[in-house]
Amino acid sequence: MESIYLIRHAKAEGQEPYASLTDEGYRQAEKLAELLSSHGISYIVSSPWKRAVQTAVPLGAAIQQHIHTDERLQERVLSTVDLPDWMEVLKRTYDDIDWVAEGGESSRVAARRGLAVLEECWNRPEPHGAVVTHGNLLSLIIRQYVPSFGYPEWAKLSNPDVYVLRREQEHTNAGKSKEGKPVFNILRLWPD
Repeated sequence: MESIYLIRHAKAEGQEPYASLTDEGYRQAEKLAELLSSHGISYIVSSPWKRAVQTAVPLGAAIQQHIHTDERLQERVLSTVDLPDWMEVLKRTYDDIDWVAEGGESSRVAARRGLAVLEECWNRPEPHGAVVTHGNLLSLIIRQYVPSFGYPEWAKLSNPDVYVLRREQEHTNAGKSKEGKPVFNILRLWPD
């Protein structure tokens, strides 16, 4: 792949895996399909959680593509206990990527599973793909490409949101840095 469209699901009724999109969320998913249908996307993979799949359905219909699901794209579990100060706990996980709240998943572990999906996408033959996921995991994935992307940027994400991640083609050694690592650029596409 040359580019991957990283998509946060549209507005939903809750945070549970089975939470559906709201009426506004369904309208947003349609708008998302209109925005992205002309971008040459020919592969879609989504979190299996209901709101993510429902966000992907209009795009899949618009470009006549099947929606693949991958459990590695489900939202990161911050904790299995109720956290009244959950935003402070979340902020801490950006500062210390190995810290884990009770029953939760560290930022490092969550990012690793999300990146594994992206690595598989980069190796696919389609030129452009879409990955539909959730806000915290999306921010952790982006952070692997843009290290300054942290808690403040997560807090500014919208539902839905879209970033396009592209491999640089015109660079030293055909898209690789002097160290031999691929070079990427990222751009936010979703209008506020």
